[in-house]
Amino acid sequence: MSELRRQLTTRHISMIALGGTLGTGIFLTSGSALYIAGPLGAIFAYLIMGVMVYFLMNSLCEMSAYKPVSGSFCEYASDYVSKPFGFSMGYNYWFNWSITIAVELIAAALVMGFWFPHVPPIEWCVLFFVAIFLLNIISVKGYGESQYWMSLIKVVAILTFIVIGVLVIVGFNTQHKAIDFHNWNLGHFHNGFSGLFEVFLLSGFAFQGTELIGVAAGEAKDPTRSIPRAVKQIFWRILLFYIVIMLIISLIIPYTDPRLLNVNSDVALSPFTIIFSMAGIPYIATLMNFIILMALLSACNSDLYSATRILWNLSSRGSAPKLFSKINRAGVPISALLATASFGLLAFLCNFFGSAKIFLILVNISSLAGFIAWFGIARSHMGFRKHYLMAGNKLSDLPFQSRFYPWAPIIAMVLCVIVIFGQWFVLVVENQMSWASFIATYIGLPIVFLLWLGNKWYSSR
Repeated sequence: MSELRRQLTTRHISMIALGGTLGTGIFLTSGSALYIAGPLGAIFAYLIMGVMVYFLMNSLCEMSAYKPVSGSFCEYASDYVSKPFGFSMGYNYWFNWSITIAVELIAAALVMGFWFPHVPPIEWCVLFFVAIFLLNIISVKGYGESQYWMSLIKVVAILTFIVIGVLVIVGFNTQHKAIDFHNWNLGHFHNGFSGLFEVFLLSGFAFQGTELIGVAAGEAKDPTRSIPRAVKQIFWRILLFYIVIMLIISLIIPYTDPRLLNVNSDVALSPFTIIFSMAGIPYIATLMNFIILMALLSACNSDLYSATRILWNLSSRGSAPKLFSKINRAGVPISALLATASFGLLAFLCNFFGSAKIFLILVNISSLAGFIAWFGIARSHMGFRKHYLMAGNKLSDLPFQSRFYPWAPIIAMVLCVIVIFGQWFVLVVENQMSWASFIATYIGLPIVFLLWLGNKWYSSR
């Protein structure tokens, strides 16, 4: 058996993308973005990334609705740009989400440390790794249902946070007075361009996952209708969540708050926890911890699902061993699942080098790989339009037509390049340039180039 089953509905697809997006990026690194770039700098970065993601989602939706496949733009990159390009993009995207599995596992272990500070993080990593793996062994419909409910918890939590945040702003807080725009006057664009470039990477990491809609297209019941619907629903929900959340955080918490310094390694420093505490609600830290834990596990669930389907697609196209294209009776590519899940074992390195250190390194690697993937989506869309029109087809016949073409994909590609190479500027300005930091930031670029070069050489033999 080598075919995936079309069992996912619009609500499943929407929640898979929400589950993959609403995780570490918003719950744990939003405060770090505020600290690095200041209130206006952080909001500006999220807005710019939101515009870019809007362009990318339109591009991906046009291709996915016309040709729904499990593997998404990786296959489009092969068909509409070149096979070496698709080969390198496929492995980059698989690498991106496989690495993120370990990121979410470590983050979840750090969250558990709030309750059980004396339990080694590696023990929680093992427990969560096994649980997420078992969820992905069940049928795709069962996976879709589990992800739907896990993601729903996050949506409710974010809506609750927005309501409580507004109440804190208008005066329902421990100080019993309204909060004005004082914090916005402290440091509009803290750290200048260096801060902006650094937060572009963080905000991009927060948005990564929206493109999972395209990955799930091959298992959608009615892709020509469900994919466009899911794209419209998911993008505006995520953008609204992120911008409103950043507005609330920046109004209430000054960017100089020292509790934001180590936001990635301690849940007590999460801006969500800080604001809930200001509301004076009993047991709020425990509640917020549980919500963040569910968010991270849900994101990890989406990561493993998506990366597994990408490897399955690579195998189906002959770019990976045939073993990974085999499907079991439940409709799950079990060999691809096992290979992908092995990346989660990187989380166990936290036992030897420290959780925070490994976490930050893996976030940098994953985030940059995500921008490379986004560049691939935009480039593939331009190739798709060219091939589609050259075949004598009409744009009016497309199930979904992307807006602002060709400027949208061009702007998206330019922004991706700026963010990728802007990290070099950050390393130089902040005097962080070293072989270790350079490799941790840019390891994805030479890997993608070597994959492209190797496949091009092999194909020309």
